[in-house]
Amino acid sequence: MRSTKESDGITVPNDLVVDYYRQRATKGGLQLTEATDIFQYAGNYPGAPGCFTDSQVAAWKKVTNAVHEKGGFIFSQLWHTGRASPPSFRAGQQTVSSSNIPMSGQWLDGVSCEDHPPRPLTVDEIHDITKKWGHAAKRAREAGFDGIEIHGANGYLLEQFLHDNINNRTDEYGGSIENRTRFPIEVIQECCRTIGADRVGIRLTPYNYFQDTKDSNPNEHWEYLCKKIAALPVEERPVYVHM
Repeated sequence: MRSTKESDGITVPNDLVVDYYRQRATKGGLQLTEATDIFQYAGNYPGAPGCFTDSQVAAWKKVTNAVHEKGGFIFSQLWHTGRASPPSFRAGQQTVSSSNIPMSGQWLDGVSCEDHPPRPLTVDEIHDITKKWGHAAKRAREAGFDGIEIHGANGYLLEQFLHDNINNRTDEYGGSIENRTRFPIEVIQECCRTIGADRVGIRLTPYNYFQDTKDSNPNEHWEYLCKKIAALPVEERPVYVHM
């Protein structure tokens, strides 16, 4: 969260960010970046970078070059925050999630989450975000990243579909665990098809209670998800699952 705001919803890594990752690079070591926006207003946390514009790609190249010069490897962690960031971070747009259930407490801007419940994404919007995840993965490769990690954890958008205390949908993206895993699986497949499965990982947190996430049966449900991931065709199977 040290990047520079270029324009509303577009934040670009700066020299301080280059120094940060260079300092932590070691020969043969793998770094994961901070969570990074996949498109404008996907999150827009203050100071958090994106990886979807030409200026962001050019800035990230300085980071990846610095890491590679020390013999290190680096993956870009790509996210959409869903209901975890407020309308004020999205030019006033209503926040979105799997359903209309708000978090408790306040967002970083001090506004009550319950006063502004999220809007459930439409199926077409889910498909569009999936495509944008793949596009951000492509841009990350253009920026010199060795791969990407899909952020499917910690109460952000994909986990808002996985946890059954949040996802109350009645369509093909809600209800059963088979349906609740559909969005994350489709994002995995899209990113693998776009940049190659050996360059894609995913982060999951089945026992996460951050940002009001809780599941009725995390052992059974995440076992199903992991079996589903492991059974994907080799060209769509991520290189790792980060728990």
